[in-house]
Amino acid sequence: MGLFSKLRKSRKGGAANPRADVAQATIAHLEHFVATRRGVEAFIELPTTMTKATLLLIAYDGEWTRRSVESVDWARGFAAAHGIPSYDAGVVGYPQRMRDYNAAHKTERKDFRLG
Repeated sequence: MGLFSKLRKSRKGGAANPRADVAQATIAHLEHFVATRRGVEAFIELPTTMTKATLLLIAYDGEWTRRSVESVDWARGFAAAHGIPSYDAGVVGYPQRMRDYNAAHKTERKDFRLG
């Protein structure tokens, strides 16, 4: 059986789409962050030749999370649907509270990477 036959067969067979699972996990993560943090703002990072568009969510205290998303429009729609302000990160930059949070939690991040 050839490669394309296998691909067609897997699509017809109703097998789970790994891309859809990743997208659902990303959406669930972002929604959980918004629902469990106060003062969340969205910073949209434009795609480059090396990376997809990303959505950076930053809470009032500087805690943040970043995920690749399918497009800038999707990121803007996510922010609008959740009632959070969104900004173009390339235009406005990142808030000082994010840098302060990173500095305060630098040892935690280092320990996380090692362990």
